[in-house]
Amino acid sequence: MKGFVRSLSLISKEVRRVRGFAAFAGKQTLRIDGIKDIIAVASGKGGVGKSTTAVNLAVALASKCQLKVGLLDADVYGPSIPIMMKVQQKPEVSQDMKMVPIEKYGVKCMSMGFLVEKDAPIVWRGPMVMSALEKMTRGVSWGNIDILVVDMPPGTGDAQISISQRLQLSGALIVSTPQDVALADARRGVNMFSKVQVPILGIIENMSCFVCPKCHESSYIFGKEGTRRTAAEMGMECLGEIPLVPDIRIGSDDGIPVVISAPDSAVSKAYIDIAQRVVCKIADQASKQDEHPEISL
Repeated sequence: MKGFVRSLSLISKEVRRVRGFAAFAGKQTLRIDGIKDIIAVASGKGGVGKSTTAVNLAVALASKCQLKVGLLDADVYGPSIPIMMKVQQKPEVSQDMKMVPIEKYGVKCMSMGFLVEKDAPIVWRGPMVMSALEKMTRGVSWGNIDILVVDMPPGTGDAQISISQRLQLSGALIVSTPQDVALADARRGVNMFSKVQVPILGIIENMSCFVCPKCHESSYIFGKEGTRRTAAEMGMECLGEIPLVPDIRIGSDDGIPVVISAPDSAVSKAYIDIAQRVVCKIADQASKQDEHPEISL
């Protein structure tokens, strides 16, 4: 009887090993050649400054952390990267018939906004959107990239889940304002990534307070420290707080990210600090995976 139980145990272990290897091999096929890490910048709802955060984070990673960075605008219906990075030309096509990303401020960029006429509405259904996203990831000649920052579409629907499943994400960043309405949606975003087994690197509080350009007094018009409380409740880290200042809006409209236009400002230093924390978080995730490899499942 003991021998029979032992045989069942050995068979069970072998099945788990094979399944773990299959899962590992499946994840390997999701990798994009030349890209080490992919992080998603997401939000449960629109209007919280997700794209602004993604742009300044990408530029900070390239200019201050000295990394090779790519920026993918995955918001097919409302691409913002062409305006925020001041890029309007169409990408060229390489010899292997892949699109060549357009480089600006040391960041390789790709967006649906590069491929359609300005102000043209995109009225595609789900399958066409996913096909476009596939071409803007694996149909792009990214070269060697340390980090690809993905500006996710807002919400927690099919597009967001599909992107998370089709790309081997190293982690996700959640952007929210301090108010309860935005934080409720941020919680949904966290839970969505948890269901598809994407680690949460942290949450970023945008528009944490309004800084008067004349008297420099801070006004907490969306509430105070709501993001920190939510992060603590959900076992996450608040990676930083970005105030609401005119320079951020001006830089976004002019296509010059604030980390470029005002590199020594307090808000630029906040973005740079977040970028450095993100790099550390990615390194921590990599070390945890080394300690607990996929094939051991």
